[in-house]
Amino acid sequence: MFERFTKDARAVVLGAVDHAERSSADKVTEEHLLLALLDRRASRASFALASLGLADNRGSVEQALADARRRGGLTRADADALSDLGIDLARIVSRVEEAHGTGALEPGRRRDDSGADGEAGGAGDGDGSGGERFGRRGGGRGGSSGRARRSGHRPFTRDAKDVLTRSLRVAQSHSDRHIGDEHMLLALAARPGVPAEVLADHGVTYESLERVLYGAGEARAS
Repeated sequence: MFERFTKDARAVVLGAVDHAERSSADKVTEEHLLLALLDRRASRASFALASLGLADNRGSVEQALADARRRGGLTRADADALSDLGIDLARIVSRVEEAHGTGALEPGRRRDDSGADGEAGGAGDGDGSGGERFGRRGGGRGGSSGRARRSGHRPFTRDAKDVLTRSLRVAQSHSDRHIGDEHMLLALAARPGVPAEVLADHGVTYESLERVLYGAGEARAS
């Protein structure tokens, strides 16, 4: 499937790997794909995001993603559902962080014996498949997770891989022969989860993206 990606889409995939590496995450997530999409310039996805006013709100998006990570990757809708059951998630997060430090509940992170933040897990993606990998060349076969960090190799989570698969279906639904970064953005917006919730909170929904990218009028991306 990767050979069908446009140059912009490939840049998003590799950019997501870079974001995972810089944040010391052991896997590439949907969040990293969203951050990589926000990095793009002069692409169809960047046009759509700028048209919907998100280009000037990156700081707000990053803060919302950070808040979700502190909640253990739960959406606000999840937190509200727990609240309806009498579970105060904010209080739980506060107590855990008092005992183990800020960000203790962040997915894909652990603390090593010295108390420093480290990587969680090995090279697999949790589903027994070993994980699909993209990234800079380097490192050796069968190395440690630390060696994987240095080489830039990261497996994609199942959810992140699902976004890539959905992007193919989005492209096919519009009779587009190649997968562009706009299809990845549409796939993120359509898939329930933190990125879609954060995008919607900033006025970017699947429907609004469809209107900008494929609707009639001067605002349509070309």
